[in-house]
Amino acid sequence: FQVHTFRGPHWCEYCANFMWGLIAQGVKCADCGLNVHKQCSKMVPNDCKPDLKHVKKVYSCDLTTLVKAHFTKRPMVVDMCIREIESRGLNSEGLYRVSGFSDLIEDVKMAFDRDGEKADISVNMYEDINIITGALKLYFRDLPIPLITYDAYPKFIESAKTTDPDEQLEILHEALKLLPPAHCETLRYLMAHLKRVTLHEKENLMSAENLGIVFGPTLMRAPELDAMAALNDIRYQRLVVEMLIKNEDILF
Repeated sequence: FQVHTFRGPHWCEYCANFMWGLIAQGVKCADCGLNVHKQCSKMVPNDCKPDLKHVKKVYSCDLTTLVKAHFTKRPMVVDMCIREIESRGLNSEGLYRVSGFSDLIEDVKMAFDRDGEKADISVNMYEDINIITGALKLYFRDLPIPLITYDAYPKFIESAKTTDPDEQLEILHEALKLLPPAHCETLRYLMAHLKRVTLHEKENLMSAENLGIVFGPTLMRAPELDAMAALNDIRYQRLVVEMLIKNEDILF
């Protein structure tokens, strides 16, 4: 473990509590990138695997911690929601743009937190597919570190500000290398899914541009707290997601 200064708000991946301070808030494992409080580092097992009993929830839990604790490549929320959406929702008009009933979305969240992969999100429980898309978007919004991390954020924005298409892809390739493995794998899986959503655009009216508008602010958050800069970035966030969807086969 090495003392580390984190950009943006950070949570301990061992105890799931906030890391306070502006500099040297905690320590980071040089091998696996696990971020923990200094005092928590003494209790982390040497195999770089967080103990499942400390990971008490699914939503609002750091993505890397979750997949390590469950021995999966991606969070099961993402897999289960996408499977459900692809099995019965690809032709649904306004998929991801239309909001589901918020109380029921909260129900799905609680079911995942309580039951994990045993959560029932089938059509018998939630007939409206927009409940499931809402639950998936909420999962990404609730991540303490966004899917496109604070560290990688500037590089992704740089790609959207570049006008040359070849250069754009080159910078995006570099940006993807900055993501932790679990983040990159989840992003790859999500973009492949969103590409499949666009193949049904005639029915669902959701183009890569429309999905970029929905998912830009959901997957990316500006690391700095300057409200004006964050507002200016919204159009670039949209472009990043649009480019990732359109070039999913080349980039991943």
